[in-house]
Amino acid sequence: MMTTSPKQLLPEQNFPMLAKTFKGLEPILAKELIDLGADNVKIERRAVSFSGNKELLYKANLHLRTASRVLKPITHFKATDPEQIYKEMKKVDWESIMTLKNTFAIDATVFSDEIRHSQYATYRAKDAIADWFFERYNKRPSVDVVNPDLRINLHIAQNYCTLSLDSSGESLHKRGWRVSQNDAPINEALAAGMLLMAGWDGQCDFVDPMCGSGTLLIEAAMIALNIPPGIYRSSFGFEQWNDFDEELFDRLYNDDSHERNFSHTLYGSDQSAYAIRIAERNVKSAGLNKYIKLKVTPIQSLTPPTQNCIIVTNPPYGERIVADDMYGLYEDIGRCLKHQFAGSTAWVISSQDTFLEKMGLKPSKKIKLLNGKLDCSFCRYDLFKGKRNDFLAKKNNSNIQQ
Repeated sequence: MMTTSPKQLLPEQNFPMLAKTFKGLEPILAKELIDLGADNVKIERRAVSFSGNKELLYKANLHLRTASRVLKPITHFKATDPEQIYKEMKKVDWESIMTLKNTFAIDATVFSDEIRHSQYATYRAKDAIADWFFERYNKRPSVDVVNPDLRINLHIAQNYCTLSLDSSGESLHKRGWRVSQNDAPINEALAAGMLLMAGWDGQCDFVDPMCGSGTLLIEAAMIALNIPPGIYRSSFGFEQWNDFDEELFDRLYNDDSHERNFSHTLYGSDQSAYAIRIAERNVKSAGLNKYIKLKVTPIQSLTPPTQNCIIVTNPPYGERIVADDMYGLYEDIGRCLKHQFAGSTAWVISSQDTFLEKMGLKPSKKIKLLNGKLDCSFCRYDLFKGKRNDFLAKKNNSNIQQ
């Protein structure tokens, strides 16, 4: 089978790309890409495909809050077994992509009834690259699974294979600001996706009453100030590519023209003094002390800092972090929100719907998300004084008048 060379598949000015993400965040990621100026944006399974040029590739890595990786396809081919994968990959002009001095790693994702041994497929893919160089130079490039110069992604869907360069390197959810964490930190990309789903843009004060290591607070501050999430990272995968444009990347990295002023405050609290100390270290690492206030306060004693705020929180699920009385904890959350935060909007995520029901609040919206391996519900609660029917009637009348 004939394969198209990488240079033919990926013209300098415009080429296809794929941004990978987490379950439930695909529509948010698609909007992020459209806002960046991407073309041909299409939602896929835990990913969004799009097209653009090298500048967009760099921007995507710097600016996307809900992506885990940005892939640049090299070639496509069909294969029904690992030996066919080996043969097709040896047709690629690897010298246009890497040198003998570059270390590399293969990340394989396999969804196939015919190719069932993903580890062996990965092994033969690695052999194809090593043998390509050995046949020409009698030397092989080294494999480094921990910190390679180049990450190469092999995606197999039945017998259709896509070979891509991973432009991100380490997963994009690892921002670079985290210096400490508790037992169950929420993924940074998931946290950012939750905040964008909640409509957060820095329009009011923000409260996380169970802030843990401070992930939601830091991601909320970056959104409010429009700070690119990739600004804290020490490196990206594309910096090791043969065609890396250092001048272009430096210009994009140092462009702060889109940053915004933020005149409100983000408040974080937790009953654990240990968690607050961790959050303080992370906030300091991110350089956001000016905007985030932290204190040790149990949910039962929490009072609102202002009358109008948005609350987003990730309480314990009874999985990695377990309270003495999980049902009682969620009852306390509901009681605090209803009696202390009337007039505000709250969003709560949990893997346990029975716990959420104990809050005694009816969600106006429920979004299904995946936190690690846990299926979760991300619920919106419109907080009001008095009876729910009176609140809905008042809201409907307001909408009619408008």
